[in-house]
Amino acid sequence: MDNIKEIEFTKMTGAGNDFILVDFLAVDVNINWSQIAPILCNRRYGIGADGLLIVTSSKKADFLMKYFNADGSYGGMCGNGGRCAALYVLKKFSRREIRFEALDYIYSASLNDTNIKLQMKDPSGFYSSKLTVENEVVSFSFIDSGTAHVIIFLSDISRKLNNKIQSDRFGHIGSQIRHNVMFAPGGTNVNFIEIINGNTISMRTYERGVEEETLACGTGAVASAIVAAITKKIQTPVKVLTRSEELLEVSFREREGRIVDVNLTGPAKEVFQGIYKIAL
Repeated sequence: MDNIKEIEFTKMTGAGNDFILVDFLAVDVNINWSQIAPILCNRRYGIGADGLLIVTSSKKADFLMKYFNADGSYGGMCGNGGRCAALYVLKKFSRREIRFEALDYIYSASLNDTNIKLQMKDPSGFYSSKLTVENEVVSFSFIDSGTAHVIIFLSDISRKLNNKIQSDRFGHIGSQIRHNVMFAPGGTNVNFIEIINGNTISMRTYERGVEEETLACGTGAVASAIVAAITKKIQTPVKVLTRSEELLEVSFREREGRIVDVNLTGPAKEVFQGIYKIAL
C-alpha cells in the first residue's frame, strides 16, 4: 500500500510568477522533490505553479531556499521565487529584513513599502552574438543573472519574425532558442524585450524548466534591465513591465566595468494555503 503523505503548502505569486512553497523550517525530511514537483506544479491535475520552493533551516543564514522547476529539474536562482520565500518567512517571524541561502550564495531581502526588495548576485558571463531562428539571423545578448538568460530586442528583428513572436508562435520560437546547441547542455531562458520609454522596458520570457511562457521572471527582469543598460544606455533603475502587467524594478551600479549592487523590487503575495495528499 502506498504511503500517503500530507504536504502543507502555501501558494504564492511574485508579479504573476507563481509558486508552491513548502515550509520545513522546523523539521528535517527526506523527500525526492524532483519527482514530486511535476505532480504538484501540474495545472490540470495538481495545485499548479511555475515552480516549487522548499524552505528549510540553514547554518549560514535565516533559511535555505531550494527551487525546483515545474518539470522537476533543480533550478538556478529564482528572483521572484526568492522574493516570495522571503515574504513568507518575513511574515512568519514578523520581521522586515532577512537573509537566506540559495545555491551556496547568501541573499538579503527586505520589506519595502508593499514590495519585496531582493539583493541579487552580481551578473556574469555577458557577451553578444548571433543565432539563426526561423531561418533568420538574430542578434542577441547573453548574461547569467543567477541563471542563464538570452536577451533579444524586438527592434532588432524583422517584422515577419516579430509578428510570429506576437502570435501563438511565441512558445515555439522560445523553445528553439532555449534548446539551441550554443547553450548546451543546460539550455537558457529566453527574453524578448522592447523599450517603452525612458527607463521602462517590456519583457516576455520563455522559461526553461517550465517550458513555456511565464507571466513574469525575476532573473529575466534583472538580465533584461542590465543588458538594456549595457547595449542601449537605459538608465538605472529600470522598470520592467511583465506579461502580467505588473512592474518589477531593477537597480544596480557600474564599478570598474562591472555591474554590482543589483536589486530586484516588486510585488509578492500569498494566494492561499492548503494540504495536498500524495502517495510516496
